[in-house]
Amino acid sequence: MENLKFARKEYSTQKKFTKNEMINKLKKIPFNYKKVKWREITTLGIGNAELYLCEPDNDLELKKILLFCKEKNLNFYIVGAGSNLVGTDKKIYDFAIKLSGKFFRAISFGREHVTAGAGVLLKDLAIESAKKGFGGLSDLAGIPATLGGAIKMNASCKSTKISDFIEELCGFDLDGNIWKATKNEISFSYRTSSISDDKIILAVILSLPHSKTEKELTAIENSLKERKKIRFEGRNAGCVFMNPGSAKAGILLDKSNCKGLSIGDAIISSKHANYFINKGNCTENDFLKLISKARKIVFNKTGILLRPELKFVNKKSFEKIFSKPTSLKVAILKGGNSRERDISLVSASFVSSALKDAGFIVSEFDIKTPEIPDEAKKADIVFPVLHGGFGENGEIQKKLENLNIKFVGSSSKSCKITIDKIESKKIMLKHKIPTPDFKVITKQNLNEIEKIAKNFGFPLVVKPPLEGSTFGITIVENMDNLRSAVEETFSYGENILIEKFISGREITVGILDGKPLPVIEIEYPGKTYDFDAKYTHTKGETKYHCPPVNISKDLQKKAQKYALKFYRAVKARDMLRVDFICSQSIPYALEGNSIPGFTDSSLLPKAAEKDGLSFTELCAKLVIKTYKRK
Repeated sequence: MENLKFARKEYSTQKKFTKNEMINKLKKIPFNYKKVKWREITTLGIGNAELYLCEPDNDLELKKILLFCKEKNLNFYIVGAGSNLVGTDKKIYDFAIKLSGKFFRAISFGREHVTAGAGVLLKDLAIESAKKGFGGLSDLAGIPATLGGAIKMNASCKSTKISDFIEELCGFDLDGNIWKATKNEISFSYRTSSISDDKIILAVILSLPHSKTEKELTAIENSLKERKKIRFEGRNAGCVFMNPGSAKAGILLDKSNCKGLSIGDAIISSKHANYFINKGNCTENDFLKLISKARKIVFNKTGILLRPELKFVNKKSFEKIFSKPTSLKVAILKGGNSRERDISLVSASFVSSALKDAGFIVSEFDIKTPEIPDEAKKADIVFPVLHGGFGENGEIQKKLENLNIKFVGSSSKSCKITIDKIESKKIMLKHKIPTPDFKVITKQNLNEIEKIAKNFGFPLVVKPPLEGSTFGITIVENMDNLRSAVEETFSYGENILIEKFISGREITVGILDGKPLPVIEIEYPGKTYDFDAKYTHTKGETKYHCPPVNISKDLQKKAQKYALKFYRAVKARDMLRVDFICSQSIPYALEGNSIPGFTDSSLLPKAAEKDGLSFTELCAKLVIKTYKRK
């Protein structure tokens, strides 16, 4: 990683100097320098363009260099360890400035804090701190970066981030003026920080936890050994792409069969697909072409547009490579007016975050009527994340169909059937899918409930047929409570479903693009899998077992078979979740969900993850499949 800074002028506006003009500019240079090529000062070893390397001894000498560059109108670039930097074959910069002097590698220790120069390597910082009884840096010790570069990029490994330990920073701006910042004045996120490009980090105050020296040194040694296990086939710059949300860039590249791809002397490692190797004479152009090729392959396979973790000296080349393919515009419809509105808003926030991580241009629309906002009509794809009501009964889907707008999920006809538990059960019976016995009650045949109760026996289930998230469901234990339960349920609609109670374990089966996902067993603390068990957990946490621990493999296969049968019978598409209650050797289908939950505890995403599909990949897959649909 690099504590790197683009020069005060962009390449496109830089004045070009002849060789003699440059010699004259350097005649009275007040500091030491040497001529190098980019490939000599980067771990990747790419870049034949020449420039002058300055390695100031201290901050005063650095200030002289900055003022000299300003006076002579010279472009410079700040480099650290050169470990995540792609050099260039084009003449863009006059100077590279490397903070490798003793001043920038100094470390001092107080009672509670460690002060270190920006040029110290993370490994050295971790070891020296451990010797003084400070810990916390063992996971970061294997990252071949300077401290300044690590902070600029918010270096992380496993669950440890360098930003976790920062108290205060100080440095220069490009004119040599002093600047300072506390941790509260800087925002850090994955692989980036808000430290602007006109700031150079010189020193850092860190707050590290106290630790026993021997224990910490052992942890550092183990971290370094783990890093060395992967021996690459040539020079590299570390990971090329950032991890998009919950997905791993290396796994995406591997799934897309990118290992071993090569252009010239640039090749993707056969050991870790997110490492691109310079076999010896790799050019800047070959490396950029390979990045572009791999990125397009992953996009076509998964719908995810990978973003670079590397820094590129040649910004024009970088912009050209990463301008294609273009991002799709996705409009998320959320909210609605059903009792599941709050759940929809939470689901939508997760989907939005995942799609942004995947590289999509995302807009969110909180709607309370089944109308498509004008701005949403301009999107390439609409993703309805609307649970219940007009969002799941086919109304919003019908509006989208009439406008010829592509949208994620089932058609209006399929949604209309799936949300209706009565119509769904008719479909189940028609296609010989086991489902608990039931009767439909209206106010016209209300006098039949006692007879039905005698036939079914207690307990029995009273539920509204058009609600989700278990709203309105009552387990009735005796005749005294039956009529009041029925009357209360009429507040949800004109029809009531009375269902025979099946004692057993609840499971759910997700269907994704016509393929059954792994079965999830639901173990809840109360009598039923109600709203509290799903979302609020006041009675205790619900456990989700995938694979199930109390359901036989044979029973799981039956449930998957019936779920797929229902998916096909209602002509669903993209996704569907079918809930079952298992009694002895029979999985009884209860209902289907055409727009299942998309929160961090939702079941279809859990099953997809077990099947090897991260949440980010799941959302991207649904969008890209919809986009390609004719």
